[in-house]
Amino acid sequence: MDNILFNMAASHVPQKLQLRANIKMKNGQCIPREWTYHLTEGSTDLKTEGRPDMKTELFSSSCPDGIMLRETGQGYQRFLLYNRSPQPPEKCVNEFRSLTFCLNSTVFLQTPREKEACELSSD
Repeated sequence: MDNILFNMAASHVPQKLQLRANIKMKNGQCIPREWTYHLTEGSTDLKTEGRPDMKTELFSSSCPDGIMLRETGQGYQRFLLYNRSPQPPEKCVNEFRSLTFCLNSTVFLQTPREKEACELSSD
């Protein structure tokens, strides 16, 4: 399944994708986090700033408020579905399950949402 979102062949300038989130800890405190991914000409892989050992692939999705990633590093691989909604639509979850199944992932974990999501500031 080849659903890579970015085609770097059309660009001569490296690009970047910045993601921000507030992660709720067990104690209820919200911790801000940022990730910067660099897109490289001639490659469909993203390089995570500060993590040279990590390879990230971004997949297309029909869900406008979510993104699907595959991260691989030294001895691990994981698929992630990030969504702006604490409860992503069922069609998005099903699309994600289908993608991971096609890429030979056999374990699916959906973390429960028992607390309100953190607000993301708009600095």
